[in-house]
Amino acid sequence: MGGWGDQRQPLHPPPLPSPLPQGEKESDVKLKPHKTRHYNHNTPNVVFNPLHEAAVLAKVFSAGLLGLDAHLIEVEVDIGGGLPQFSIVGLPDATVRESRDRIRAALKNIGFAFPPKKITINLAPAGLKKEGAGLELSMAVGILVAEDIIAQKTAQHYVLVGELSLDGRIKPIKGGLSIGMLCQNRHPLILPDENAREAAVIDHVEVYGVHTLPEVVEQLTGKRHVAPLLVDRQSFFQSCSAPEEDFAEVRGQFHAKRALEIAAAGGHNVLLVGPPGSGKTMLAQRLPGILPRLSVQEALETTRVHSVAGTLPANQSLITTRPFRAPHHNVSDAGLIGGGTIPRPGEVSLAHNGVLFLDEMLEFKRSVLDGLRQPLEEGTVTVTRVNASLQYPARFMLVVAMNPCPCGYHGDRTRECICSPQQIRRYRGRLSGPLRDRLDIHVEVPAVPVSDLGHDQSAERSDSIRKRVADARHIQANRYTTDRLFTNAQLKPRHMKTHCRVDQAGKQLLDQAVTRLGLSARAYGRILRVARTIADLADSETIEPSHLAEAIQYRNLDRTTT
Repeated sequence: MGGWGDQRQPLHPPPLPSPLPQGEKESDVKLKPHKTRHYNHNTPNVVFNPLHEAAVLAKVFSAGLLGLDAHLIEVEVDIGGGLPQFSIVGLPDATVRESRDRIRAALKNIGFAFPPKKITINLAPAGLKKEGAGLELSMAVGILVAEDIIAQKTAQHYVLVGELSLDGRIKPIKGGLSIGMLCQNRHPLILPDENAREAAVIDHVEVYGVHTLPEVVEQLTGKRHVAPLLVDRQSFFQSCSAPEEDFAEVRGQFHAKRALEIAAAGGHNVLLVGPPGSGKTMLAQRLPGILPRLSVQEALETTRVHSVAGTLPANQSLITTRPFRAPHHNVSDAGLIGGGTIPRPGEVSLAHNGVLFLDEMLEFKRSVLDGLRQPLEEGTVTVTRVNASLQYPARFMLVVAMNPCPCGYHGDRTRECICSPQQIRRYRGRLSGPLRDRLDIHVEVPAVPVSDLGHDQSAERSDSIRKRVADARHIQANRYTTDRLFTNAQLKPRHMKTHCRVDQAGKQLLDQAVTRLGLSARAYGRILRVARTIADLADSETIEPSHLAEAIQYRNLDRTTT
C-alpha cells in the first residue's frame, strides 16, 4: 500500500512550530520541504517576509449530477502557509463538507503524510450546489498533485469520480451512466470498478475502473498500464432471460387478457375493477411480459433514471427488461411523482418505459393521485426548486386496480354486497373525473369460478401475445415517423383528425355512446385511440364500427356510475 509513498525524499521538520489538527500527535505528522517564492528586494511596494510560503495550486476535473444530467466540475486545490486548516468552498452540501475527514484519513492510511497546512478546495462553477461523495477522489488527487506526487499535466487530462473509504478503497457512486455520457468524446474517465461497466456502455468514452486510491496514483504516475474497459451492449440483450410470470398461469379472465393485450399494443392506461382475489394483481404483474423488448435507446433511458436514483442492481450495468413498479398506498407525493429536499426521481420516472401499478388505488391519498395528471399527459415530470428546475422522463403505462365497493363484492355472484348505493357512490367518487378520463380502458375482473381454477387446459403464453403486440407497435412506428410519436395513446387531437377517421356508421355509434354514457370530450378521444389500436391488431388501416363497439365497452366505469 505504501510502496509508492516510500520513494519520497527525506522530510524535514518545519522551520516554525504550528498547531496540529485536532486529534493528531506530532509524531504522526511528516512534512515535506517547503516551497518558497524568491522576491526581488529592489521591487518597490513589496513587503518581503522570509517566513512567507507561496501557495501551490492544482486543478483536476470531476463530475456532479443535476437531475439526470452530469456536469463537469473543476476541483482547484490551494495549499499554502498558515495555520492548519481544510476548507471546501463552492456551495458544498453536508456530505461534501464531511469529505474533509474521509480524505485526510484515506491519505494517511495509504502511507501519505497529510500536509498540516492551510488547504482550500474550490469546486467550480461556484454557483452550482455540489451534492454527494463522488467528488472525494478528485479532491484527494488534487492534494497529491499540489504535493508533487502526481504531475498536473497528467491529472487534469482525466475526469475522476468516486467516494473514498477510510482505508483508501473507492466506493461506488450514483449516476455512472450519466457521467459516461458527459465524458463521451471528451475526457477519459476514472471511477469505481462497480460503475465502470455501466459507464462503458456509452460509445466513444475511455473508462478505467479502479478499486483503491493507490491504483489511481499508479495509473496517473505511469506505473500502472491498463486498457480502457470495452463492453458489448448487445450481449446484455442476448443474455436477457424470459420473465418468470406468464399469462398462461392465469385461469379464465379471457376478457381481461384481451383488454391488456390491447393496452400493451397501444400503450393505453388500464383500470381493473373486481372483487378481492379475482386476479387483478396477477394480471398486472404479467403485463410487462407481453410488451415489446426494450430498444437500445429505451434501455439507456431507463438505466439512466435508475442509476441516478441509486436503484440500479449492483450486478446489472444495463436494464434490458421493462420495469414494473408497484408502490404501497402510503407513498408520499414526492415518492410517487419525484422531488424531495434533495430532488430525486419518483416512482413514475422509475417506471419509465415500463408499467406503474397502483393496487387498491382508492386507498392512495387524493393529492397523490391528482399528481399523476401531468405525467400521464406530458410524459415528463418537472420538479422546480429555487436554484433549478429539473425534468425527469415519465412515459409509462398506468395500471390501477380497485374494488367495486367498500366491501369489495358489489356485483359478485358468490357473495352478497352489504354496501348501500350512497356508500358505493361516495367510494367511487374518490377517483376524480379528470383522472378517470385519462384511463383509456376500464375492465371488470370478476371472480373466477372454482371449476376454472382446476382446469388443466393450457392458456395462451405471453410469447405469442407479445408477437401480436410487437406487430401492432411496428405498424404505429411506421405510421407516426414524421409525428415523433410511438404509440396510439400519445395521439394528440391534431393527429387524430388524420389517423382516426371513421365512416358515417361509426360516427352514429359514437354519438349514441356519448349521449347514453354521458362521456366527456376527453373520453371521446380515448375511445378513438383504443379503436385505432384494435384496428392495428386486426391489421386494418381503417377503423370499423366493430372496432369502435369493442372500444366503447372498455369504458365500463362510465357506464356503471351514471
